[in-house]
Amino acid sequence: MATSGTTSFDLSIEEIIQEAYERCGLTSQSGYDLKTARRSLNLLFSEWGNRGIHLWKVKLKEQLLVAGTETYSTPSDCADVLEAYVSTGTGTGTDVTDVSLTKIDRSAYAALPNKGSQGQPSQYFVRRLTNPTVTLYQAPDATTYTYLKYYYVGKIEDAGAYTNTSDVVYRFFPCMCSGLAYFLSMKKVPSLTQQLKLIYEDDIFRAVNEDGQRTSSYIAPQTYFGDGV
Repeated sequence: MATSGTTSFDLSIEEIIQEAYERCGLTSQSGYDLKTARRSLNLLFSEWGNRGIHLWKVKLKEQLLVAGTETYSTPSDCADVLEAYVSTGTGTGTDVTDVSLTKIDRSAYAALPNKGSQGQPSQYFVRRLTNPTVTLYQAPDATTYTYLKYYYVGKIEDAGAYTNTSDVVYRFFPCMCSGLAYFLSMKKVPSLTQQLKLIYEDDIFRAVNEDGQRTSSYIAPQTYFGDGV
């Protein structure tokens, strides 16, 4: 028997809403039903921001450094900065040199004695505002390292028009539908809320576990030498 030969299955926002209502044993009867469901879907996407790092939303940003300027704004869709380095140029190649930076917290940054000193940056602090900022220490002198490059987690895009597709990879389709059904049940059929919550938590547990990088980890014991006593 023949197969379809395609792997392009996707759902429009309207279809996601219909699927969620059907899981609640309901159908959307009015424009307000669609509106309240879309609002719940956007809240669901916000809730996913507390579920960890979603690899499909990790992006690379290249920022031109300015001599003496230590703080830089991130893109409007940035939720957090994961790792950063300074570079002698943009892109990749044998003529580009990258030096990794160490991420520090607010307390460590506050303890630095001379935050405006210039030189080769070695550390960075992320202030997690609505639009996070990246602050380097030391402030770049921009004579050697001219670019700041960092990987950041982007926010999931809003649902928008009902004819849109979601900004979600196929692995998360099941938990997106079950999550919206759970959110809707709290407003429409509270008797199903607990049941739908269990289904949603099971679906998103599997999706988040799968959304990882398959790399090896190595743990080496630390060796200590006594004083011979």
